[in-house]
Amino acid sequence: MKRFSALFLIFTVLAGGACSPDEPVPVGPQPPSDITLSQTSIDAGKDGGTFSLTVTAPSRPVIGVVPDWITIPDGTYNSETFRITYSVKVAANPATQERSAVISIKAGSLSKDLTVKQAAQEKQDDTPKTLTLDKHSLTLKQGGGSASVIVTAPQAATLSGVPNWLEVSQTEFQNYKMKFTFKAGANDSYEELKAEITVASGSLTDKVTVLQEAKEKEPEPSGNTAWKRTLELGLGWNLGNQLDAYSNDMPDETCWGNPKATQATFDKIKSYGFTTVRIPVTWLKKIGPAPDYTIDAAWMKRVAEVVGYAHKAGLNVIVNTHHDENLGDSHWLNIKGAVNDAKLNQTIKDEIKAVWTQIAKEFKDCGDWLMLESFNEINDGKWGWSDDFRANPSRQCNILNEWNQVFVDAVRATGGNNATRWLGVPTYAANPEYEKYFKMPSDKAGKLMMSVHFYDPSDYTIGEKQYSDWGHTGNASLKANGGDEDHVKEVFGNLYNKYIDKDIPVYIGEFGCSMRDKAQNRAWKFYLYYLEYVVKAARTYGLPCCLWDNGGDGSAGQEHHGYVNHGTGAYMGNAKTPVETMVKAWTSTDSAYTLQSVYDSAPQF
Repeated sequence: MKRFSALFLIFTVLAGGACSPDEPVPVGPQPPSDITLSQTSIDAGKDGGTFSLTVTAPSRPVIGVVPDWITIPDGTYNSETFRITYSVKVAANPATQERSAVISIKAGSLSKDLTVKQAAQEKQDDTPKTLTLDKHSLTLKQGGGSASVIVTAPQAATLSGVPNWLEVSQTEFQNYKMKFTFKAGANDSYEELKAEITVASGSLTDKVTVLQEAKEKEPEPSGNTAWKRTLELGLGWNLGNQLDAYSNDMPDETCWGNPKATQATFDKIKSYGFTTVRIPVTWLKKIGPAPDYTIDAAWMKRVAEVVGYAHKAGLNVIVNTHHDENLGDSHWLNIKGAVNDAKLNQTIKDEIKAVWTQIAKEFKDCGDWLMLESFNEINDGKWGWSDDFRANPSRQCNILNEWNQVFVDAVRATGGNNATRWLGVPTYAANPEYEKYFKMPSDKAGKLMMSVHFYDPSDYTIGEKQYSDWGHTGNASLKANGGDEDHVKEVFGNLYNKYIDKDIPVYIGEFGCSMRDKAQNRAWKFYLYYLEYVVKAARTYGLPCCLWDNGGDGSAGQEHHGYVNHGTGAYMGNAKTPVETMVKAWTSTDSAYTLQSVYDSAPQF
């Protein structure tokens, strides 16, 4: 072996196999001339996963566009082995279709493609196995309308048992769903209509019940005490902004622009068809200091004189405390303060007792033609919209309930006719909505009436914007929001059902609507219609009501509630027509003249 190696070396030298002294000897591994991938295709499977990919390239590779369902985090490129390994992460395929992506891997001018394929999820059989309805009961209004039910089923559904008073339309059967729409015209009967309709899909069945409200029967006077009281008081009128007017908290009969009331005022009121007059009275600085709270004798005498005018004219009379409530002024009936201060509340109750004891004594010999009303519209200045009230309405309402009880006890304690006369007690802000928080005071005589006011919708009746239209025939763009005929019936119907029908009398101490200009025919017609409908509804539901008249002169405008001159009783402007309209609505005995007939004769433009 040694001899062979030597001969081989001599041969190599002679053959020129030795390195030239001018050429460098290569050092370390040489870079590859191309890109190679450990795999050029990945089959990820429907659930995805992580796959290793090793790339060999002469320089660090650059990964091309990668779809959002594939993630390729950076790897570390080894410059000695010219390799880099990536963890290719493939998300699960949520779809029922296959998907794939071709990802380009480049190194300088070199390029190779990696194909990632992913199988689809297996298609699920989403055909429903049952028949389901999104609702099983539909209710249509008495005046007509439509309602729909959506049916989900394995195949198109059919209906059976559809009565002839219902029309049915349906949508196409798509995605295993169909919609059936039931439509009905007006139900002119006094019986509720009912249909039980079968829905079928193959052998599967279910039912949907369609109801239509009956035509509402107008309540019939029952002869109970509440109805008798309704007929006794009848249609009333307010001597507003008169004895309830004040300047710097000092009551002054003429300071708000009205002349002094006279006997002629009430004689005229009686002749127009009114049977009751409500005389709001502000006491304020006419009340002396504690502890006696003595009422100014001259003011009491004037109040008694005006009450005497009304009685002599043959009218029922209601007297109250009015504007004594704290509505941002420093008035003494401060419910906002009383609810947070028990001592203040007791002080106010002491004053209520003293004031009403004096008023009651003044009138204790008057007969049942006189009714005393505790307060007007007690609230904290926000009319039920303050944060404090909305957070817990019962807090302030319970204070008013206490005050009403103090009033009743004070009047009854004075004896005479006050022991048994009718007394009125209001809800919070005199709002019918708050009757739910009202508690009727305890009264051995059992002769109390709940008092509410009605100016709905207020944006129409007393708001700054003089909307022209009201009611179901009005143009929506010319009407205030809410408060159409259905609202009137809802409010009055609630009072009837919860009180009148249960022999608890209720009266509307104030209602009305700012005057509209007769020259504006459209607005004038709707204005008359509003007054007629409200009064007819009040008569229908057994609610005696008193028109608010503040003597406001002018043919139209906010708070223009002037009907008669408070000094003479003569009609103001165009007031004769609305007064006669309201008197007719209350007094007519024509059997064909009903709330429905008034509704049917609404203005058409």
